[in-house]
Amino acid sequence: MRLFNAIKGKSAWVFTGLLALTFCSIVMSITFGPATITSLDIFHCVVNECATPMHDMVIWQIRIPRVLVGLVAGMGLACAGAILQNVTRNPLADPYLFGIISGAGLGATIATLVLNEEQMLALPLAAFLGALFSVIIVFGIATLLRNMNHLLLTGVAVSFMLGSISHFILYLGDPFATNRVIFWLMGSLTRVEMFHFYLISAMVLLTLITIFALHRQIDALLLGDESAASLGVNVDKLRIILLALCAAVTATIVAYCGGIGFVGLMIPHIVRQLVGVTTMPLIIGSALVGGCFLVWVDVLARSALSTVEIPIGIITSAIGSIFFLAIMYRTRKTG
Repeated sequence: MRLFNAIKGKSAWVFTGLLALTFCSIVMSITFGPATITSLDIFHCVVNECATPMHDMVIWQIRIPRVLVGLVAGMGLACAGAILQNVTRNPLADPYLFGIISGAGLGATIATLVLNEEQMLALPLAAFLGALFSVIIVFGIATLLRNMNHLLLTGVAVSFMLGSISHFILYLGDPFATNRVIFWLMGSLTRVEMFHFYLISAMVLLTLITIFALHRQIDALLLGDESAASLGVNVDKLRIILLALCAAVTATIVAYCGGIGFVGLMIPHIVRQLVGVTTMPLIIGSALVGGCFLVWVDVLARSALSTVEIPIGIITSAIGSIFFLAIMYRTRKTG
């Protein structure tokens, strides 16, 4: 009922359009790729059986897992960015400013040095642990400073520190391992499987359920810490819970998809123009727009060049940097 109340009225048409866009994006994106597969081929594979074994392999083992993982990864990153911006009341807050990419990169770098080729399945786990390690450092320093407003600056400092350690290890390491880690850090859905979809989906679902349960307290934070506390909100406890949750979902995505930046920065800004700043509509809209965005970025990544696939992180960083400059210009004009 709360979910229905959050999207009724004028915004209902917006969410209806976003749901239709999400469904169309999932179906249409499966048709893009090096192998020529039409919408009719996909329809036959879904309702009956594929025309050829090649179609069966490409659709069910490669493209559908890739599209679904891209969808939930975009949802998770966009929701994490929206919550961070609301909780910190900082419009430039983004999951990657907490040093998560650098921490994941450090974990992956160390794993390539201590694991052999048969043990490379442990690489995502190492990246996940590295990401969580960086978040613990950021939270610890911010707690010692007794100022959560310095959280983002602390994250940037930790990101540079862990990044420098990773680069030093890569410089001294094996060239083959170095190339593998660098490509992984750029972000890619090349090696994802349905198992990754289930794991990321579970983490994103847990995040959404928690946010929906706490949405009234999150809205109170928008009024300021003192106003929220006067309404009975435990500000410090709520902020730590939400920041840890955002870090966990981002680390899970980074562990399997690599470094995909700026999604958490861009998407919430776009959605706020459509549905406002209230938590429930903002999170629902960010999840739908973020999922669609990453699905189509992946389509561009695997279709733009005929001979090679572009890492997703390169595309999102290029788009995000332009978007970031646009935000700064807009702030300058309004200020």
